[in-house]
Amino acid sequence: MAGIITRRRFVQGVGAGAAIAGLAPAGSLIGGAKAAGGPVVVGTWGGDYQNLMDQYIAQPIMGPTGYQIVFDSGQDTARKTKLLAEKPLPRGSMDVVALTHSGSYEMWKNGTLAELDTQKMPNFSHVLDKLRTPYSVPHIYTGRVILYNPKYVKEKPTSYADLWNPAYAGKVGVIDIQYQTTIESAAMIAGGTMSNYEPGKAKLLELKKQGVKIYPTNEAMASALKTEEVWLCIMWKARGVMWQNAGIPIEMANPKEGIVLYVSDQVLAKNARNKDGAYAWLNGLLEPSAQVQFARGMGYNPTVNNVEIPADLKARIEFPPDVTYINQDQEYLAKNDGALKDWWDKEFKT
Repeated sequence: MAGIITRRRFVQGVGAGAAIAGLAPAGSLIGGAKAAGGPVVVGTWGGDYQNLMDQYIAQPIMGPTGYQIVFDSGQDTARKTKLLAEKPLPRGSMDVVALTHSGSYEMWKNGTLAELDTQKMPNFSHVLDKLRTPYSVPHIYTGRVILYNPKYVKEKPTSYADLWNPAYAGKVGVIDIQYQTTIESAAMIAGGTMSNYEPGKAKLLELKKQGVKIYPTNEAMASALKTEEVWLCIMWKARGVMWQNAGIPIEMANPKEGIVLYVSDQVLAKNARNKDGAYAWLNGLLEPSAQVQFARGMGYNPTVNNVEIPADLKARIEFPPDVTYINQDQEYLAKNDGALKDWWDKEFKT
């Protein structure tokens, strides 16, 4: 049965049999018979995202196929490190890897990802042209906004700079796993560009002096907003929609600096053990039924053109036609992500 199977549970369940047979790819011969299905290891962030994947993809779509979905949860930095470390191996520990759009590009440039055979994913024919690459399946997308509590923030924010207002000192939150986009947002109001985040570092140190609160995960930030420990934060609009649905007292503001697009990709490791299962999973991500549920459950826009979203939901998750969209500089991020994370950990967080 498909569902949430952690790596520890999977290893315990396999037991001595795995020691003898190994984790053979699907379709290989075990005991003279062709193995069907088998485990598909999906590296992901965990939390709400993983729960919805289990509920709307792993169980209803993958369950009947015989493939067992094993979620390997953690930060995307760890997944990228693992892909690089396992690059020389004939078989890696992950089949499918969830990454940001910039992370996918970085790993592609480093030679750890397979070029996708779209013929093995019939649903890929419906992927929006603006989101296509030869190495990634775009699962969901949204844009970055400001979330704020109107009870305390009486004037609707218009810029990222509003988070530096002394009136909100100690009531602004940032998220550890979103170090990259937080530095980027600060750079956008400090003379930086999509190709130069350096000015954002000094700006963030100003926020640090004002008592900014740092939370480990998106879920921790949601809790802080709910308890009113935090009044403002930078976040993807989709999360704002999701948190409004959960009764968290927030509203959303589009920063005048522009809406930076966020795409959550999933990719195929070049040395995946179970490529057939991986393709089945990647195709399942694009099923209209799953895409609709992610729009409802997390507020993300579908990445395919064959999905009908209810009008009331569409009005909440989409952006007005007059906004300025900004794409990240993937080459810059591929070269500088490690240094950005290092600065964040050693200078900003300490």
